[in-house]
Amino acid sequence: LSGVNDPHHPWWDLRFSAPYYMTGWVEMSAVVDINNRFFPRRGGGGIGIEVFQNDDIDDARGWSDTGGNGSFVTGADLPKRVFVRWQSSVEPQTYQGWIEIPEEARQLMRYSIARRCAEDPEEPASWHPSLTLGLAPGGIVQVWVWDECLRRVAFNRVQVEVEPLGPYL
Repeated sequence: LSGVNDPHHPWWDLRFSAPYYMTGWVEMSAVVDINNRFFPRRGGGGIGIEVFQNDDIDDARGWSDTGGNGSFVTGADLPKRVFVRWQSSVEPQTYQGWIEIPEEARQLMRYSIARRCAEDPEEPASWHPSLTLGLAPGGIVQVWVWDECLRRVAFNRVQVEVEPLGPYL
């Protein structure tokens, strides 16, 4: 099941998501990698899903199972810390904070591209490691890493602070 010789992208992916109907806007983000290098990023765009094709209320429970909005962190090694500043549209409120990424999450990021999924061994290993920050009202941040079978694995949940200056200030 080794995926070592499968094709891989050289960088990892940072994504942002929100619970259903809890839309927001990522104003800015930054990463400090395991080599203590700083990578500033501008924005991340809209997060969350507002409308479903059916009106089943069960669809509005929990988090989207997709990776959300994001992009590659070019030139960075795996993340040690991630900063995010976002606007919660449903409150409205602006939040910001640094989120520590545990070593266990980085180990899974490495493993996700080094091994093929046992459930589908004919498919190549994941193209790149991926980290998702779920941004919720109240300043809650949920951290997920995607495993070798492209399933989310939760690592930690963090409370960040309100940005008293508000949006874009």
